[in-house]
Amino acid sequence: MKNPTTSIRLKDRDAILLSLRAGVVPKVGQHLIQVGRTREIETLLSDIARIADGGSGFRLVVGEYGAGKSFFLNLVSSIALEKKIVVASADLNPDRRLHGSAGQARSLYSELMRRLSTRTRPDGGALPGIIEKFIATSKAEARVTEKTVEEVIHNKLEHLTELVNGYDFAAVINIYCRGAEEGNEQLKADAVRWLRGEFSTKTEAKAALGVRGIVDDTTVYDQLKLMARFVQEAGYAGMIVALDEMVNLYKLSNSQARNGNYEQILRILNDTLQGAAVGLGFILGGTPEFLMDTRRGLYSYPALQGRLAENTFAKDGLVDFTGPVVRLSSLTPEEFYLLLGKIRHVHAGGDQAKYLISDKGIEGFMIHCSKRIGDAYFRTPRTTIKSFADLLALLEQNPGRSWESIVGDVEIAAAAELDGEVPTDNDEDFASFKL
Repeated sequence: MKNPTTSIRLKDRDAILLSLRAGVVPKVGQHLIQVGRTREIETLLSDIARIADGGSGFRLVVGEYGAGKSFFLNLVSSIALEKKIVVASADLNPDRRLHGSAGQARSLYSELMRRLSTRTRPDGGALPGIIEKFIATSKAEARVTEKTVEEVIHNKLEHLTELVNGYDFAAVINIYCRGAEEGNEQLKADAVRWLRGEFSTKTEAKAALGVRGIVDDTTVYDQLKLMARFVQEAGYAGMIVALDEMVNLYKLSNSQARNGNYEQILRILNDTLQGAAVGLGFILGGTPEFLMDTRRGLYSYPALQGRLAENTFAKDGLVDFTGPVVRLSSLTPEEFYLLLGKIRHVHAGGDQAKYLISDKGIEGFMIHCSKRIGDAYFRTPRTTIKSFADLLALLEQNPGRSWESIVGDVEIAAAAELDGEVPTDNDEDFASFKL
């Protein structure tokens, strides 16, 4: 198995391995361990290009638990950042959803704005920088056109006032610009708070900024459309909203609350498919049940079922990537072999001389996984990846031990537990490595 010889920074190595051992998606270095799913990535790349051209996009990425949805969303987000697209990402939970009546939608919007990312600020917190870039581009344009900065800003923001909540949005941007000109940090901070949806009452917003409106549960999607238009005026190509853990909507016990969220998804879907959301794309990550359950899933909402239904001719190995639903294909055993090899390479810091397990060892580990948990080890690879990273950690900390002996000790410990025996001190080292 060939690997690149470029060394991997210790910081990136540790970040990737710690994330994998915790069963979460690495924030950095996704490209170092990406394998397979070429068609799916190409599909999202076409969406990114369309959004950068002023269009819109909507994709529902569907996969089982542990199949790599979050990794895929993060990878696509990283690619979008490199294409000068702003990315807003968040995980849904009971207190953060697309529709609500007690601040849940505003909470989701606030989280999206806090985690707003650009290529230079990939970890979030990019909103103030985006506004500063808007001011800088406005000043540059003013010098070229021989207009005042105020005139340029007014012209850039004027078309936003035609959208829902657009007048207040434009007013707050102007207030931030005035605060920047005057060196008034409090004014700038209050403007950012408004743009992040952190004002809970209109009275509070009027006292701080003199505007009457605020971002509330009913205007979240409209506010996202405004922000997409604004980042384009600031010099970016567009904006992508990446929402993971959509299954939390499926788990809502109240049918009225579920339907309210599904109505919002329908509105977003209609807008993006019809091109009404300029420079804005959505990528949603969910499970097959969230999509196809006719009692509680998206298919329980007839209008969504009609729009999200698969191509009836896509059978017998035929695939259609032009629809809004992207199903993550299973990794083949060959791709999974490459994936484990890349994890080994990352663990060695990019130095092949420091590999702790051979190619034959990886093959043996996969055979062991196949015998223990069947072919699910590459269809939903999260658990196996975590176990392989744990194995590498033990091999590193226990020189002289082979992977076969460690796996053997695990099986002995598991058998002992089934027999009701007390594990030995040696077994404790391998407690975390159970498939």
